[in-house]
Amino acid sequence: MTADLQTALTSGAADLGLDLSDAQITKLLDYLALIQKWNKVYNLTAVRLPEEMLTHHLLDSLAVIRPLRQQLSGRQPVDGQGLRLLDVGSGAGLPGVVIAICCPDIAVSCVDTVAKKATFIQQAALMLKLPNLKGLHARVENLDDHYDVVSARAFASLFDFVSWSRSALAPAGVWMAMKGKHPADELAVLPADVEVFHVEQLSVPGLAAERCLVWLRLSSSV
Repeated sequence: MTADLQTALTSGAADLGLDLSDAQITKLLDYLALIQKWNKVYNLTAVRLPEEMLTHHLLDSLAVIRPLRQQLSGRQPVDGQGLRLLDVGSGAGLPGVVIAICCPDIAVSCVDTVAKKATFIQQAALMLKLPNLKGLHARVENLDDHYDVVSARAFASLFDFVSWSRSALAPAGVWMAMKGKHPADELAVLPADVEVFHVEQLSVPGLAAERCLVWLRLSSSV
């Protein structure tokens, strides 16, 4: 089964235009195994079968890597020390842990209000040897750090997402929201000072479902 998963993951990553190293492929599979192990005690995800976790979790998260890299190309970090990303309502670390594995140059923080999920992220950072990853047990609106990118996957409505996390967004930062179908209704009720500057359709290998990525920013930062 592991060999089949590795083949499917390698193939899927290539379909997404990603040139991942053998070490990164191994870490992604080890991460999948960690989720399975912790799922026996904690309800991290409702998806249980390894092959479904591969498509619904890993490949789904990997689909944002190229768009993320394109958005961050040439961007100057807010603190001059390195790019920072905050994954809100991260749960089992999707897409935060996947981003940390694929983008070692980005410092990824995964925040969740559920302590066991933040603990899992800390454990994943330790077991997978990811010094650029950390888990935070907190409410996003209580964070006082600023991030170049604030991301979320199936977290909340766009209005709630940007409203709750705006204090964590750097002045020139961007929001990255992973959605299913194009969220036209949600886009229509965004706060007046938040603008959508790009919506792109995502195609996830092996997943017959609509996916899109919504990029937003504060209009005053233009």
